[in-house]
Amino acid sequence: MPADSPRAAAGATPDQATDPVALLRLLLATTQTAALATLHKGDSAVSMVPFVVHDGALLLHVSALATHTADMQAHAAVSLLVVAADDPAVPPQARPRASMRGDAQFLARDAPAYDAARAAYLARFASAAMMFELADFSLVRIVPRAARVVGGFAQAASVVGERLQEALRP
Repeated sequence: MPADSPRAAAGATPDQATDPVALLRLLLATTQTAALATLHKGDSAVSMVPFVVHDGALLLHVSALATHTADMQAHAAVSLLVVAADDPAVPPQARPRASMRGDAQFLARDAPAYDAARAAYLARFASAAMMFELADFSLVRIVPRAARVVGGFAQAASVVGERLQEALRP
């Protein structure tokens, strides 16, 4: 892989440069935020959300005051876009990225999986601890059904099923 390739710029190893599962795993590990697309009153809406990969899903911590929270409660189907960091050596159209379609599942605070999900979220975003004390915040699992991984120009692949689950494992 040339040193100035888009995947090299994203920090990809040679294996990650040729394997969309490995590139997806890298993007999820090195990117802290995603664009979240929801259906809002019959129209599309996009917002920025911090995320954590945990237990085969992406975890979001959202406020009931945010429109995307009500959107996910009304329509569980969402999309997420994760993009590698800007790099002046890489044209914007060639930046590695992954879009994922999935379903939002709200975790009740008394659910058996809540404490482990909370711990995973706080392990990545310790500064969010105070927000867990606020009653209007909820943990949401986004369970991906499919991903489209783009490593640069003419380097795109769909990742579904077991291969997608592999990308979401530690």
